[in-house]
Amino acid sequence: MRQSFRHLAAFLAWLFILVVSTAAVADEMQVWHAYRGAEEQALKKLADQWSAQHPDTPIRLLSIPYDAYANKLTSAIPRGNGPDVFIAAHERAGDWARSELLATWTDDEAAWSAFHPTTVEAVTVGGTKYGIPLAYKSVVLFYNTDLIKTPPATTDELIEQATAQTNAAEGRYGLVYQATNFYMHAGWLFGFGGQIFKDGAVTLDDPRNAESIAFVEDLVLKRRIVPEESTGVLVTQLFNDGKAAFAINGPWFLGEIKPDLNYAMAPLPVVSKTGLPARPFLTVDVAFVSSQAKYPKLARDFSTFLASDSAAVVRALEGLQPVATLSAYNVPEVQEQDALTVFRRQLDASIPMPNNPKMRSVWEPAETALRQVMRGAATPEEALVQAQRRVQIFTRPSPEQQSPLGTIVFFILLTLGVVGWTYKTTRGTQVAKRAKRNLPAYAYIAPAMLAMFVLVVTPFVVGSAVSLFSHREGTFTFVGLSNFWSILTSAEFGLTDPLSFWYTLVVTVVWTLTNVFFHVAIGLVLALMLRNPWLRLKGVYRVLLIVPWAVPNYITALIWRGMFHKQFGAINGLLVWLGAEPVSWFSRFSTAFAANLATNVWLGFPFMMVVTLGALQAIPRDLEEAAEVDGATKWQRFRHITLPLLRPALVPAIVLGTVWTFNSFNIIYLVSQGEPDGATEILISEAYKWAFARQEQYGYAAAYAVLIFFVLLIYSSFTGQLKTDK
Repeated sequence: MRQSFRHLAAFLAWLFILVVSTAAVADEMQVWHAYRGAEEQALKKLADQWSAQHPDTPIRLLSIPYDAYANKLTSAIPRGNGPDVFIAAHERAGDWARSELLATWTDDEAAWSAFHPTTVEAVTVGGTKYGIPLAYKSVVLFYNTDLIKTPPATTDELIEQATAQTNAAEGRYGLVYQATNFYMHAGWLFGFGGQIFKDGAVTLDDPRNAESIAFVEDLVLKRRIVPEESTGVLVTQLFNDGKAAFAINGPWFLGEIKPDLNYAMAPLPVVSKTGLPARPFLTVDVAFVSSQAKYPKLARDFSTFLASDSAAVVRALEGLQPVATLSAYNVPEVQEQDALTVFRRQLDASIPMPNNPKMRSVWEPAETALRQVMRGAATPEEALVQAQRRVQIFTRPSPEQQSPLGTIVFFILLTLGVVGWTYKTTRGTQVAKRAKRNLPAYAYIAPAMLAMFVLVVTPFVVGSAVSLFSHREGTFTFVGLSNFWSILTSAEFGLTDPLSFWYTLVVTVVWTLTNVFFHVAIGLVLALMLRNPWLRLKGVYRVLLIVPWAVPNYITALIWRGMFHKQFGAINGLLVWLGAEPVSWFSRFSTAFAANLATNVWLGFPFMMVVTLGALQAIPRDLEEAAEVDGATKWQRFRHITLPLLRPALVPAIVLGTVWTFNSFNIIYLVSQGEPDGATEILISEAYKWAFARQEQYGYAAAYAVLIFFVLLIYSSFTGQLKTDK
């Protein structure tokens, strides 16, 4: 009895602690951010200061991965589970304001004159301010002071100095930056007087935009002072190795430069042709207050505190942030930070990244246009016309709202048809009696069935339901089967356009068939070789051949992507050594497809090899020896004995490998990235882009996913029937 009392007392104490801790958490003001390193430490210091001054409502900081940040906000805030304050880049402010996720600020709630006007412009949507600017980021010009003594003031000077430092044969370049990245290109675009929006509409096909791309084309393809197919890693490597005189990059680049490298920074030069400064995109970190904040008054006070003079100095000196609070630049310690003063000068010649929701549909078409021009596939004017057309497709109006009655009737009839077919199929088979006899077996698998229902069936049903809606700016509208009709008819872009479902389906099928063929062929040959008794060190070979399967596929994909680089890749290096010309692997469909194929074959053959090796162990040697005695050749023994006995193991493996390959998102996304012009996209990667890169068209993407499911269902049913017939 005494022991039972102790257990009860312990349980009550635990329950009391849980209730008290829950209450304590409830009194905390939540602040979300995506900072890392010094920026995060500076924010923690300021949060501790605030908590000491407000012990009744301390700050609870929550670091969210950057890639998932926006989706978590849009999911959590409408349900009352989000933060009171969140620090995020300003470009989604237009979306969030229209979705009513943000609290508004009035002119008397903050001394807006304390901030740089450009940063205030960034937090303003339709004349209304939605947050407090904290810091900003933009690209500037880095230069190696061992090679360059005086930074260029104009682009003519930049070209002259960069040309003198370029020697492509030695792998030296005057200027390095990601030339096909639209964010990096924006400085030249605005320096040539270009524009992205006019009266709220996207205007990528502006002639001045074409002039800016022609300028970059001259740097990359004609003067060759900028390397082709530049990536962030390549930019860092060349600059750190002293093989690049200039680099265009942002504040994140500071942590990547070698400590012993002598360098300095300067604002981007003036465009000689126009006399306008190159004006890069400005990204502003903003303290937003949630419209569902539990402590709205304290949330506003904390946001103002983060932007105060003293807090701005802490963020500048300890977090190394270019802060938006102008008074911080009057502090001598801040003035001694050369990087901060250069970013401050660049701030005067920068353009806030548009917070118009349509901007998210600009990135993909604009970067596609840049890649087309940089590989010589189109003129700047032609590429921008195509980009403008794509933007219009991505921003097209949602389908008209429909009454759900017709769709409900359709699904009721479909359900009755499935039930009727099931009854007809099982009638007379005594299914109920057999199920009753096997109740203990069903009890054993009930947890697995429940898990399948929760983890597979429920998400599929929810996703299928989403496919019947159109999502725009946080609002779902019921449109019935309109998404499916739009996908299957491809009326907006034609059957042969890479955006077409049917084009992508053909590419996906060819991709799957070729991959599975090579997986099985290579895996089978290697397994048969490893089975031979005369082969020595079989254990070592098995381990080595399994390594491609053991390494995470995203790492392998990134390695192969680097190997296919036109100028610095190992594969082209081998071709040059053999006397062949280097290949621009991602400029044509055939070579880009081959690059994807080689990567996925490398990843996939070990699985088939292991399955085949396991199945070979079960084949009696006596059968093959008897056939050999009867005069059967090696091919006959393989065809009539080995292969039929391998079939029971290979068929399920092939079905599974087909499904995996059909949905091998990582390889496409990381290796070819859909190049050229989306031609190597497969269905799953195309669905991803419709959901996350093209105005968050979740309903359209969900319809893609449902169609993918039915394609695989038909395939699985066919292969299952084929196996049964055999």
